[in-house]
Amino acid sequence: MKKLVVLSAACGVGKSTIKEALNENNMLDNYCCIDTDEVGINWWDYAGTENESAFSDDCLAEAVRMSNDKNLLFVTCMNPYDFYGVVRVPQNITSTFFIGMTCSDKEIIKRLKARPKERMCGSDEFIAEQIQYNNWFKKNAGKFQFYTDNTDKTVEETAAEIVTFIKSIE
Repeated sequence: MKKLVVLSAACGVGKSTIKEALNENNMLDNYCCIDTDEVGINWWDYAGTENESAFSDDCLAEAVRMSNDKNLLFVTCMNPYDFYGVVRVPQNITSTFFIGMTCSDKEIIKRLKARPKERMCGSDEFIAEQIQYNNWFKKNAGKFQFYTDNTDKTVEETAAEIVTFIKSIE
């Protein structure tokens, strides 16, 4: 049986950067930190099909499998409402916790504009959607077991906050 901690935020907030810092510094040795992008499942294989909602199920199931015997820190854009309302949680997950993370609109714009063009994240429309989603996280901050705004924090500071939270639930 294992714990699932979901680090959730809009694109450009820094989820993958935090995950990399946690892994590189071995800050959570009893957790496997996996990003949705790492599970090898392509959203476009699901988009617009009758099985569109299965994307999240399949990503989570693969991340749980990849984590082997460790607890799982799953990095995703999924919010708790979508998660609990839509996603089938594998039976070996005994408890689930959500970390919501945000940053300023200005920071999201800067980060998304800096991404390579092939990631298709730099359009004004895409950025506006991410800012709107980021604002949803801010509005619902009190509904997360842990919430942080990393606008004025270093990657190391944000990672340390997350580690402190995760250790508090062990």
